[in-house]
Amino acid sequence: MRFMFLAGGLLLALSSTAMAAQVYKWVDAQGVTHFGAQPPQGQQAETVNTVTAPARPAAAPQASPQGEPAAAPDQRSIDRQVKQQVAEQEAERKRYCETLRTNLAQLQNNPRVRVEENGEVRRITEEERQARITETQEKIAENCN
Repeated sequence: MRFMFLAGGLLLALSSTAMAAQVYKWVDAQGVTHFGAQPPQGQQAETVNTVTAPARPAAAPQASPQGEPAAAPDQRSIDRQVKQQVAEQEAERKRYCETLRTNLAQLQNNPRVRVEENGEVRRITEEERQARITETQEKIAENCN
């Protein structure tokens, strides 16, 4: 029984290519492009690939009047989730940029910056402050528009 289905499927698949006729394309003396099953006499013609894409399944979404495909309900929920994630990432990036700009202002306007390391508070040197200013400016240039 499986052999019958396999043989039938194979014959069906091969029959579409066997029935496909050769199509020729040529341009006449007036510059008009022609297509035909027979090449013209005394004129060069090229063959056209007639393999077509498979037909769309009946359940495929059709295009809406605005030109956008009508999305399935689950696709709409996925789109909504992705948009929400993008909005959250953008909000997080804005908060990060705001923090960077605040830190840069503090570093530039206050020569006596203190940091806490290993539970101890110490004042950073001028070289450390300048390095942090440069690093912060680079981060702002990379991440903030």
